[in-house]
Amino acid sequence: LSPPPPPPKEETKETAEAEVIDYRAPYVQGAKNAGYLAGSVLAMGCAAPNPAFSSMFTTFALSNVIGVQVVLGVTHALHSPLMAVTNAISGTTALGGMHLLAHANSPSVWALGAAATTLSTVNIVGGFIVTTKMLDMFKRPTDPPEYYHLYGIPAAGALALYGAGSMSGKFPEIDAAAATLSGLLCIGGIGGLSSQSTARLGAASGQAGVAFGIASTLGHLHPTWGQTLSMAGLMAAGGAAGNYIGNRVEPTSLPQTVAAFHSLVGIAASSAAIGDYMNVQNATELDSVHLASIYLATVIGSVTTTGSLVAFGKLDGRLDSAPMQHPARDQINMGLGAATLGAGAVVMGGPELGTGLGCLGGALTTSGILGWHMTASIGGADMPVVITVLNSYSGWALCAEGFMLDMPLLTTVGALIGCSGAALTKIMCDAMNRDILSVILGGYGTKSSGKGEAMKFEGEATTTNVENVVNLMAESQSIIIVPGYGLAVAKGQYPLKDMVDSLLAAGKKVRFGIHPVAGRMPGQLNVLLAEAGVPYDIVEELEEINDDFDETDLVLVIGANDTVNSAAEDDPNSEIAGMPVLRVWNSKQVIVMKRSLAAGYAGVDNPVFLKDNTDMLLGDAKETCEKLAAGVKEI
Repeated sequence: LSPPPPPPKEETKETAEAEVIDYRAPYVQGAKNAGYLAGSVLAMGCAAPNPAFSSMFTTFALSNVIGVQVVLGVTHALHSPLMAVTNAISGTTALGGMHLLAHANSPSVWALGAAATTLSTVNIVGGFIVTTKMLDMFKRPTDPPEYYHLYGIPAAGALALYGAGSMSGKFPEIDAAAATLSGLLCIGGIGGLSSQSTARLGAASGQAGVAFGIASTLGHLHPTWGQTLSMAGLMAAGGAAGNYIGNRVEPTSLPQTVAAFHSLVGIAASSAAIGDYMNVQNATELDSVHLASIYLATVIGSVTTTGSLVAFGKLDGRLDSAPMQHPARDQINMGLGAATLGAGAVVMGGPELGTGLGCLGGALTTSGILGWHMTASIGGADMPVVITVLNSYSGWALCAEGFMLDMPLLTTVGALIGCSGAALTKIMCDAMNRDILSVILGGYGTKSSGKGEAMKFEGEATTTNVENVVNLMAESQSIIIVPGYGLAVAKGQYPLKDMVDSLLAAGKKVRFGIHPVAGRMPGQLNVLLAEAGVPYDIVEELEEINDDFDETDLVLVIGANDTVNSAAEDDPNSEIAGMPVLRVWNSKQVIVMKRSLAAGYAGVDNPVFLKDNTDMLLGDAKETCEKLAAGVKEI
């Protein structure tokens, strides 16, 4: 007899611990934030020195709320035009220059006013020309005719009516009404970018808003004919320069152009602030609000100027895009920050003009060096965030100027621009899973980056040729194209458009997938594709298209790297861990078109290049797209 079989082993089931979700935590945090907000507002009421400050603070607070809501409604595809239109509107720093020109008591003050007025006008004209050029790129041949020029009739009529009312001297509050209308139109200028159908109306609204701002300032100042002609001449010179620059800008040059325009706003804000301080009869009699406004406009303007110039150099290839990693970087920043605050403390003490001017000049210098050093310490991968931060800075400088001159219009427009830049900064940081402080203080790495060593990916990338890729496209029914900055550099959007037209004509389903930080500024790739005539209804954002890669036959990655890097999801110790990426590797076949196998701006190896369903097509993006376009014409 055989022995009885052994009793069956009891299977032990490993039960994974259920994730505990603290539903109470967000409510607790929300309640804390509400308490902080309420306490801060009431504290400002306790510290308010006079009713004028309280009124201006109310304008500032409400403008911030409106600004956030308006900006968050702007579609991602129009983030580049948003940057351009806010850049143009920030040129209202010209109003501060006009104040100095009308009240200058010395040649030096007049010169500072002239600089602020002229440079601001460069921004206004150049910014609106760039905005119009970008929006025109999104036009399609099938779009109905537009007659936005008809809005010029009520705008001109309102300006004429205001001019007559102001010159009559019978309506003392008409200047304030014109300034309010200017603010409303500027808000509409940004709100119009919520969709393609209203974007060009928004641009027209912004232009009218700035025009009313200038007109209301002239009405408020009542300058002499000589002063008026002087202002007109300076603005004409600035406008001519802005027209020249704006008409020469190409889509690939948009980021550095925006950075350069930001520097002009910074110079104008600092010039107006220092000029206002020099123009007072007795500096010791200035109240704390006026002194603080002068100091903040000077410092923020200086940081904006030097930071923007460094950003321009990096984006234009004149400076190395790698971060400047000085071993004492943090100590230098803290020292410069302390020196700037120390100088501000002396200014706030209301010293004699000579002492105050010396300290203001010291704060201008140290804050300028700080802006230069902090931006130089930031790598090229973070340039989209840097551009939006600088955009926000220009708005806050404008706000300070509004408090300084007691001009609600500047406070409203400044808060609008400041919130615009802040909202875009948050969008960019979320898209890279970055913390804003880590960006500003330099150094790469996401909020999710672990402390261990990053994974080493082994394997060898396989290369392919144009003929094989053409055959793949012929066999595929669903194709997604993921462009990156490499496409912009190579200027390959036009042959790419030809290739897409042939594929669509052959009955293929072709779409584009755009990452929020693709390119060197928000929305740059959308503008680039629009310039070539790619229909914007086949250009989709990461959230819209990321779940569709599983059902896609072929993905063409053109000049993108970090935005399609699977290490962001697979390696918790990667420098880009947690960064939302386009999951191109889930498709049946991936073709990566690059100049070389080098890592992206973040310096992180991309394991997608080594996967079995990925082939590399090396070479210049424009030349490769031309060959592919020629090949698919035969499909």
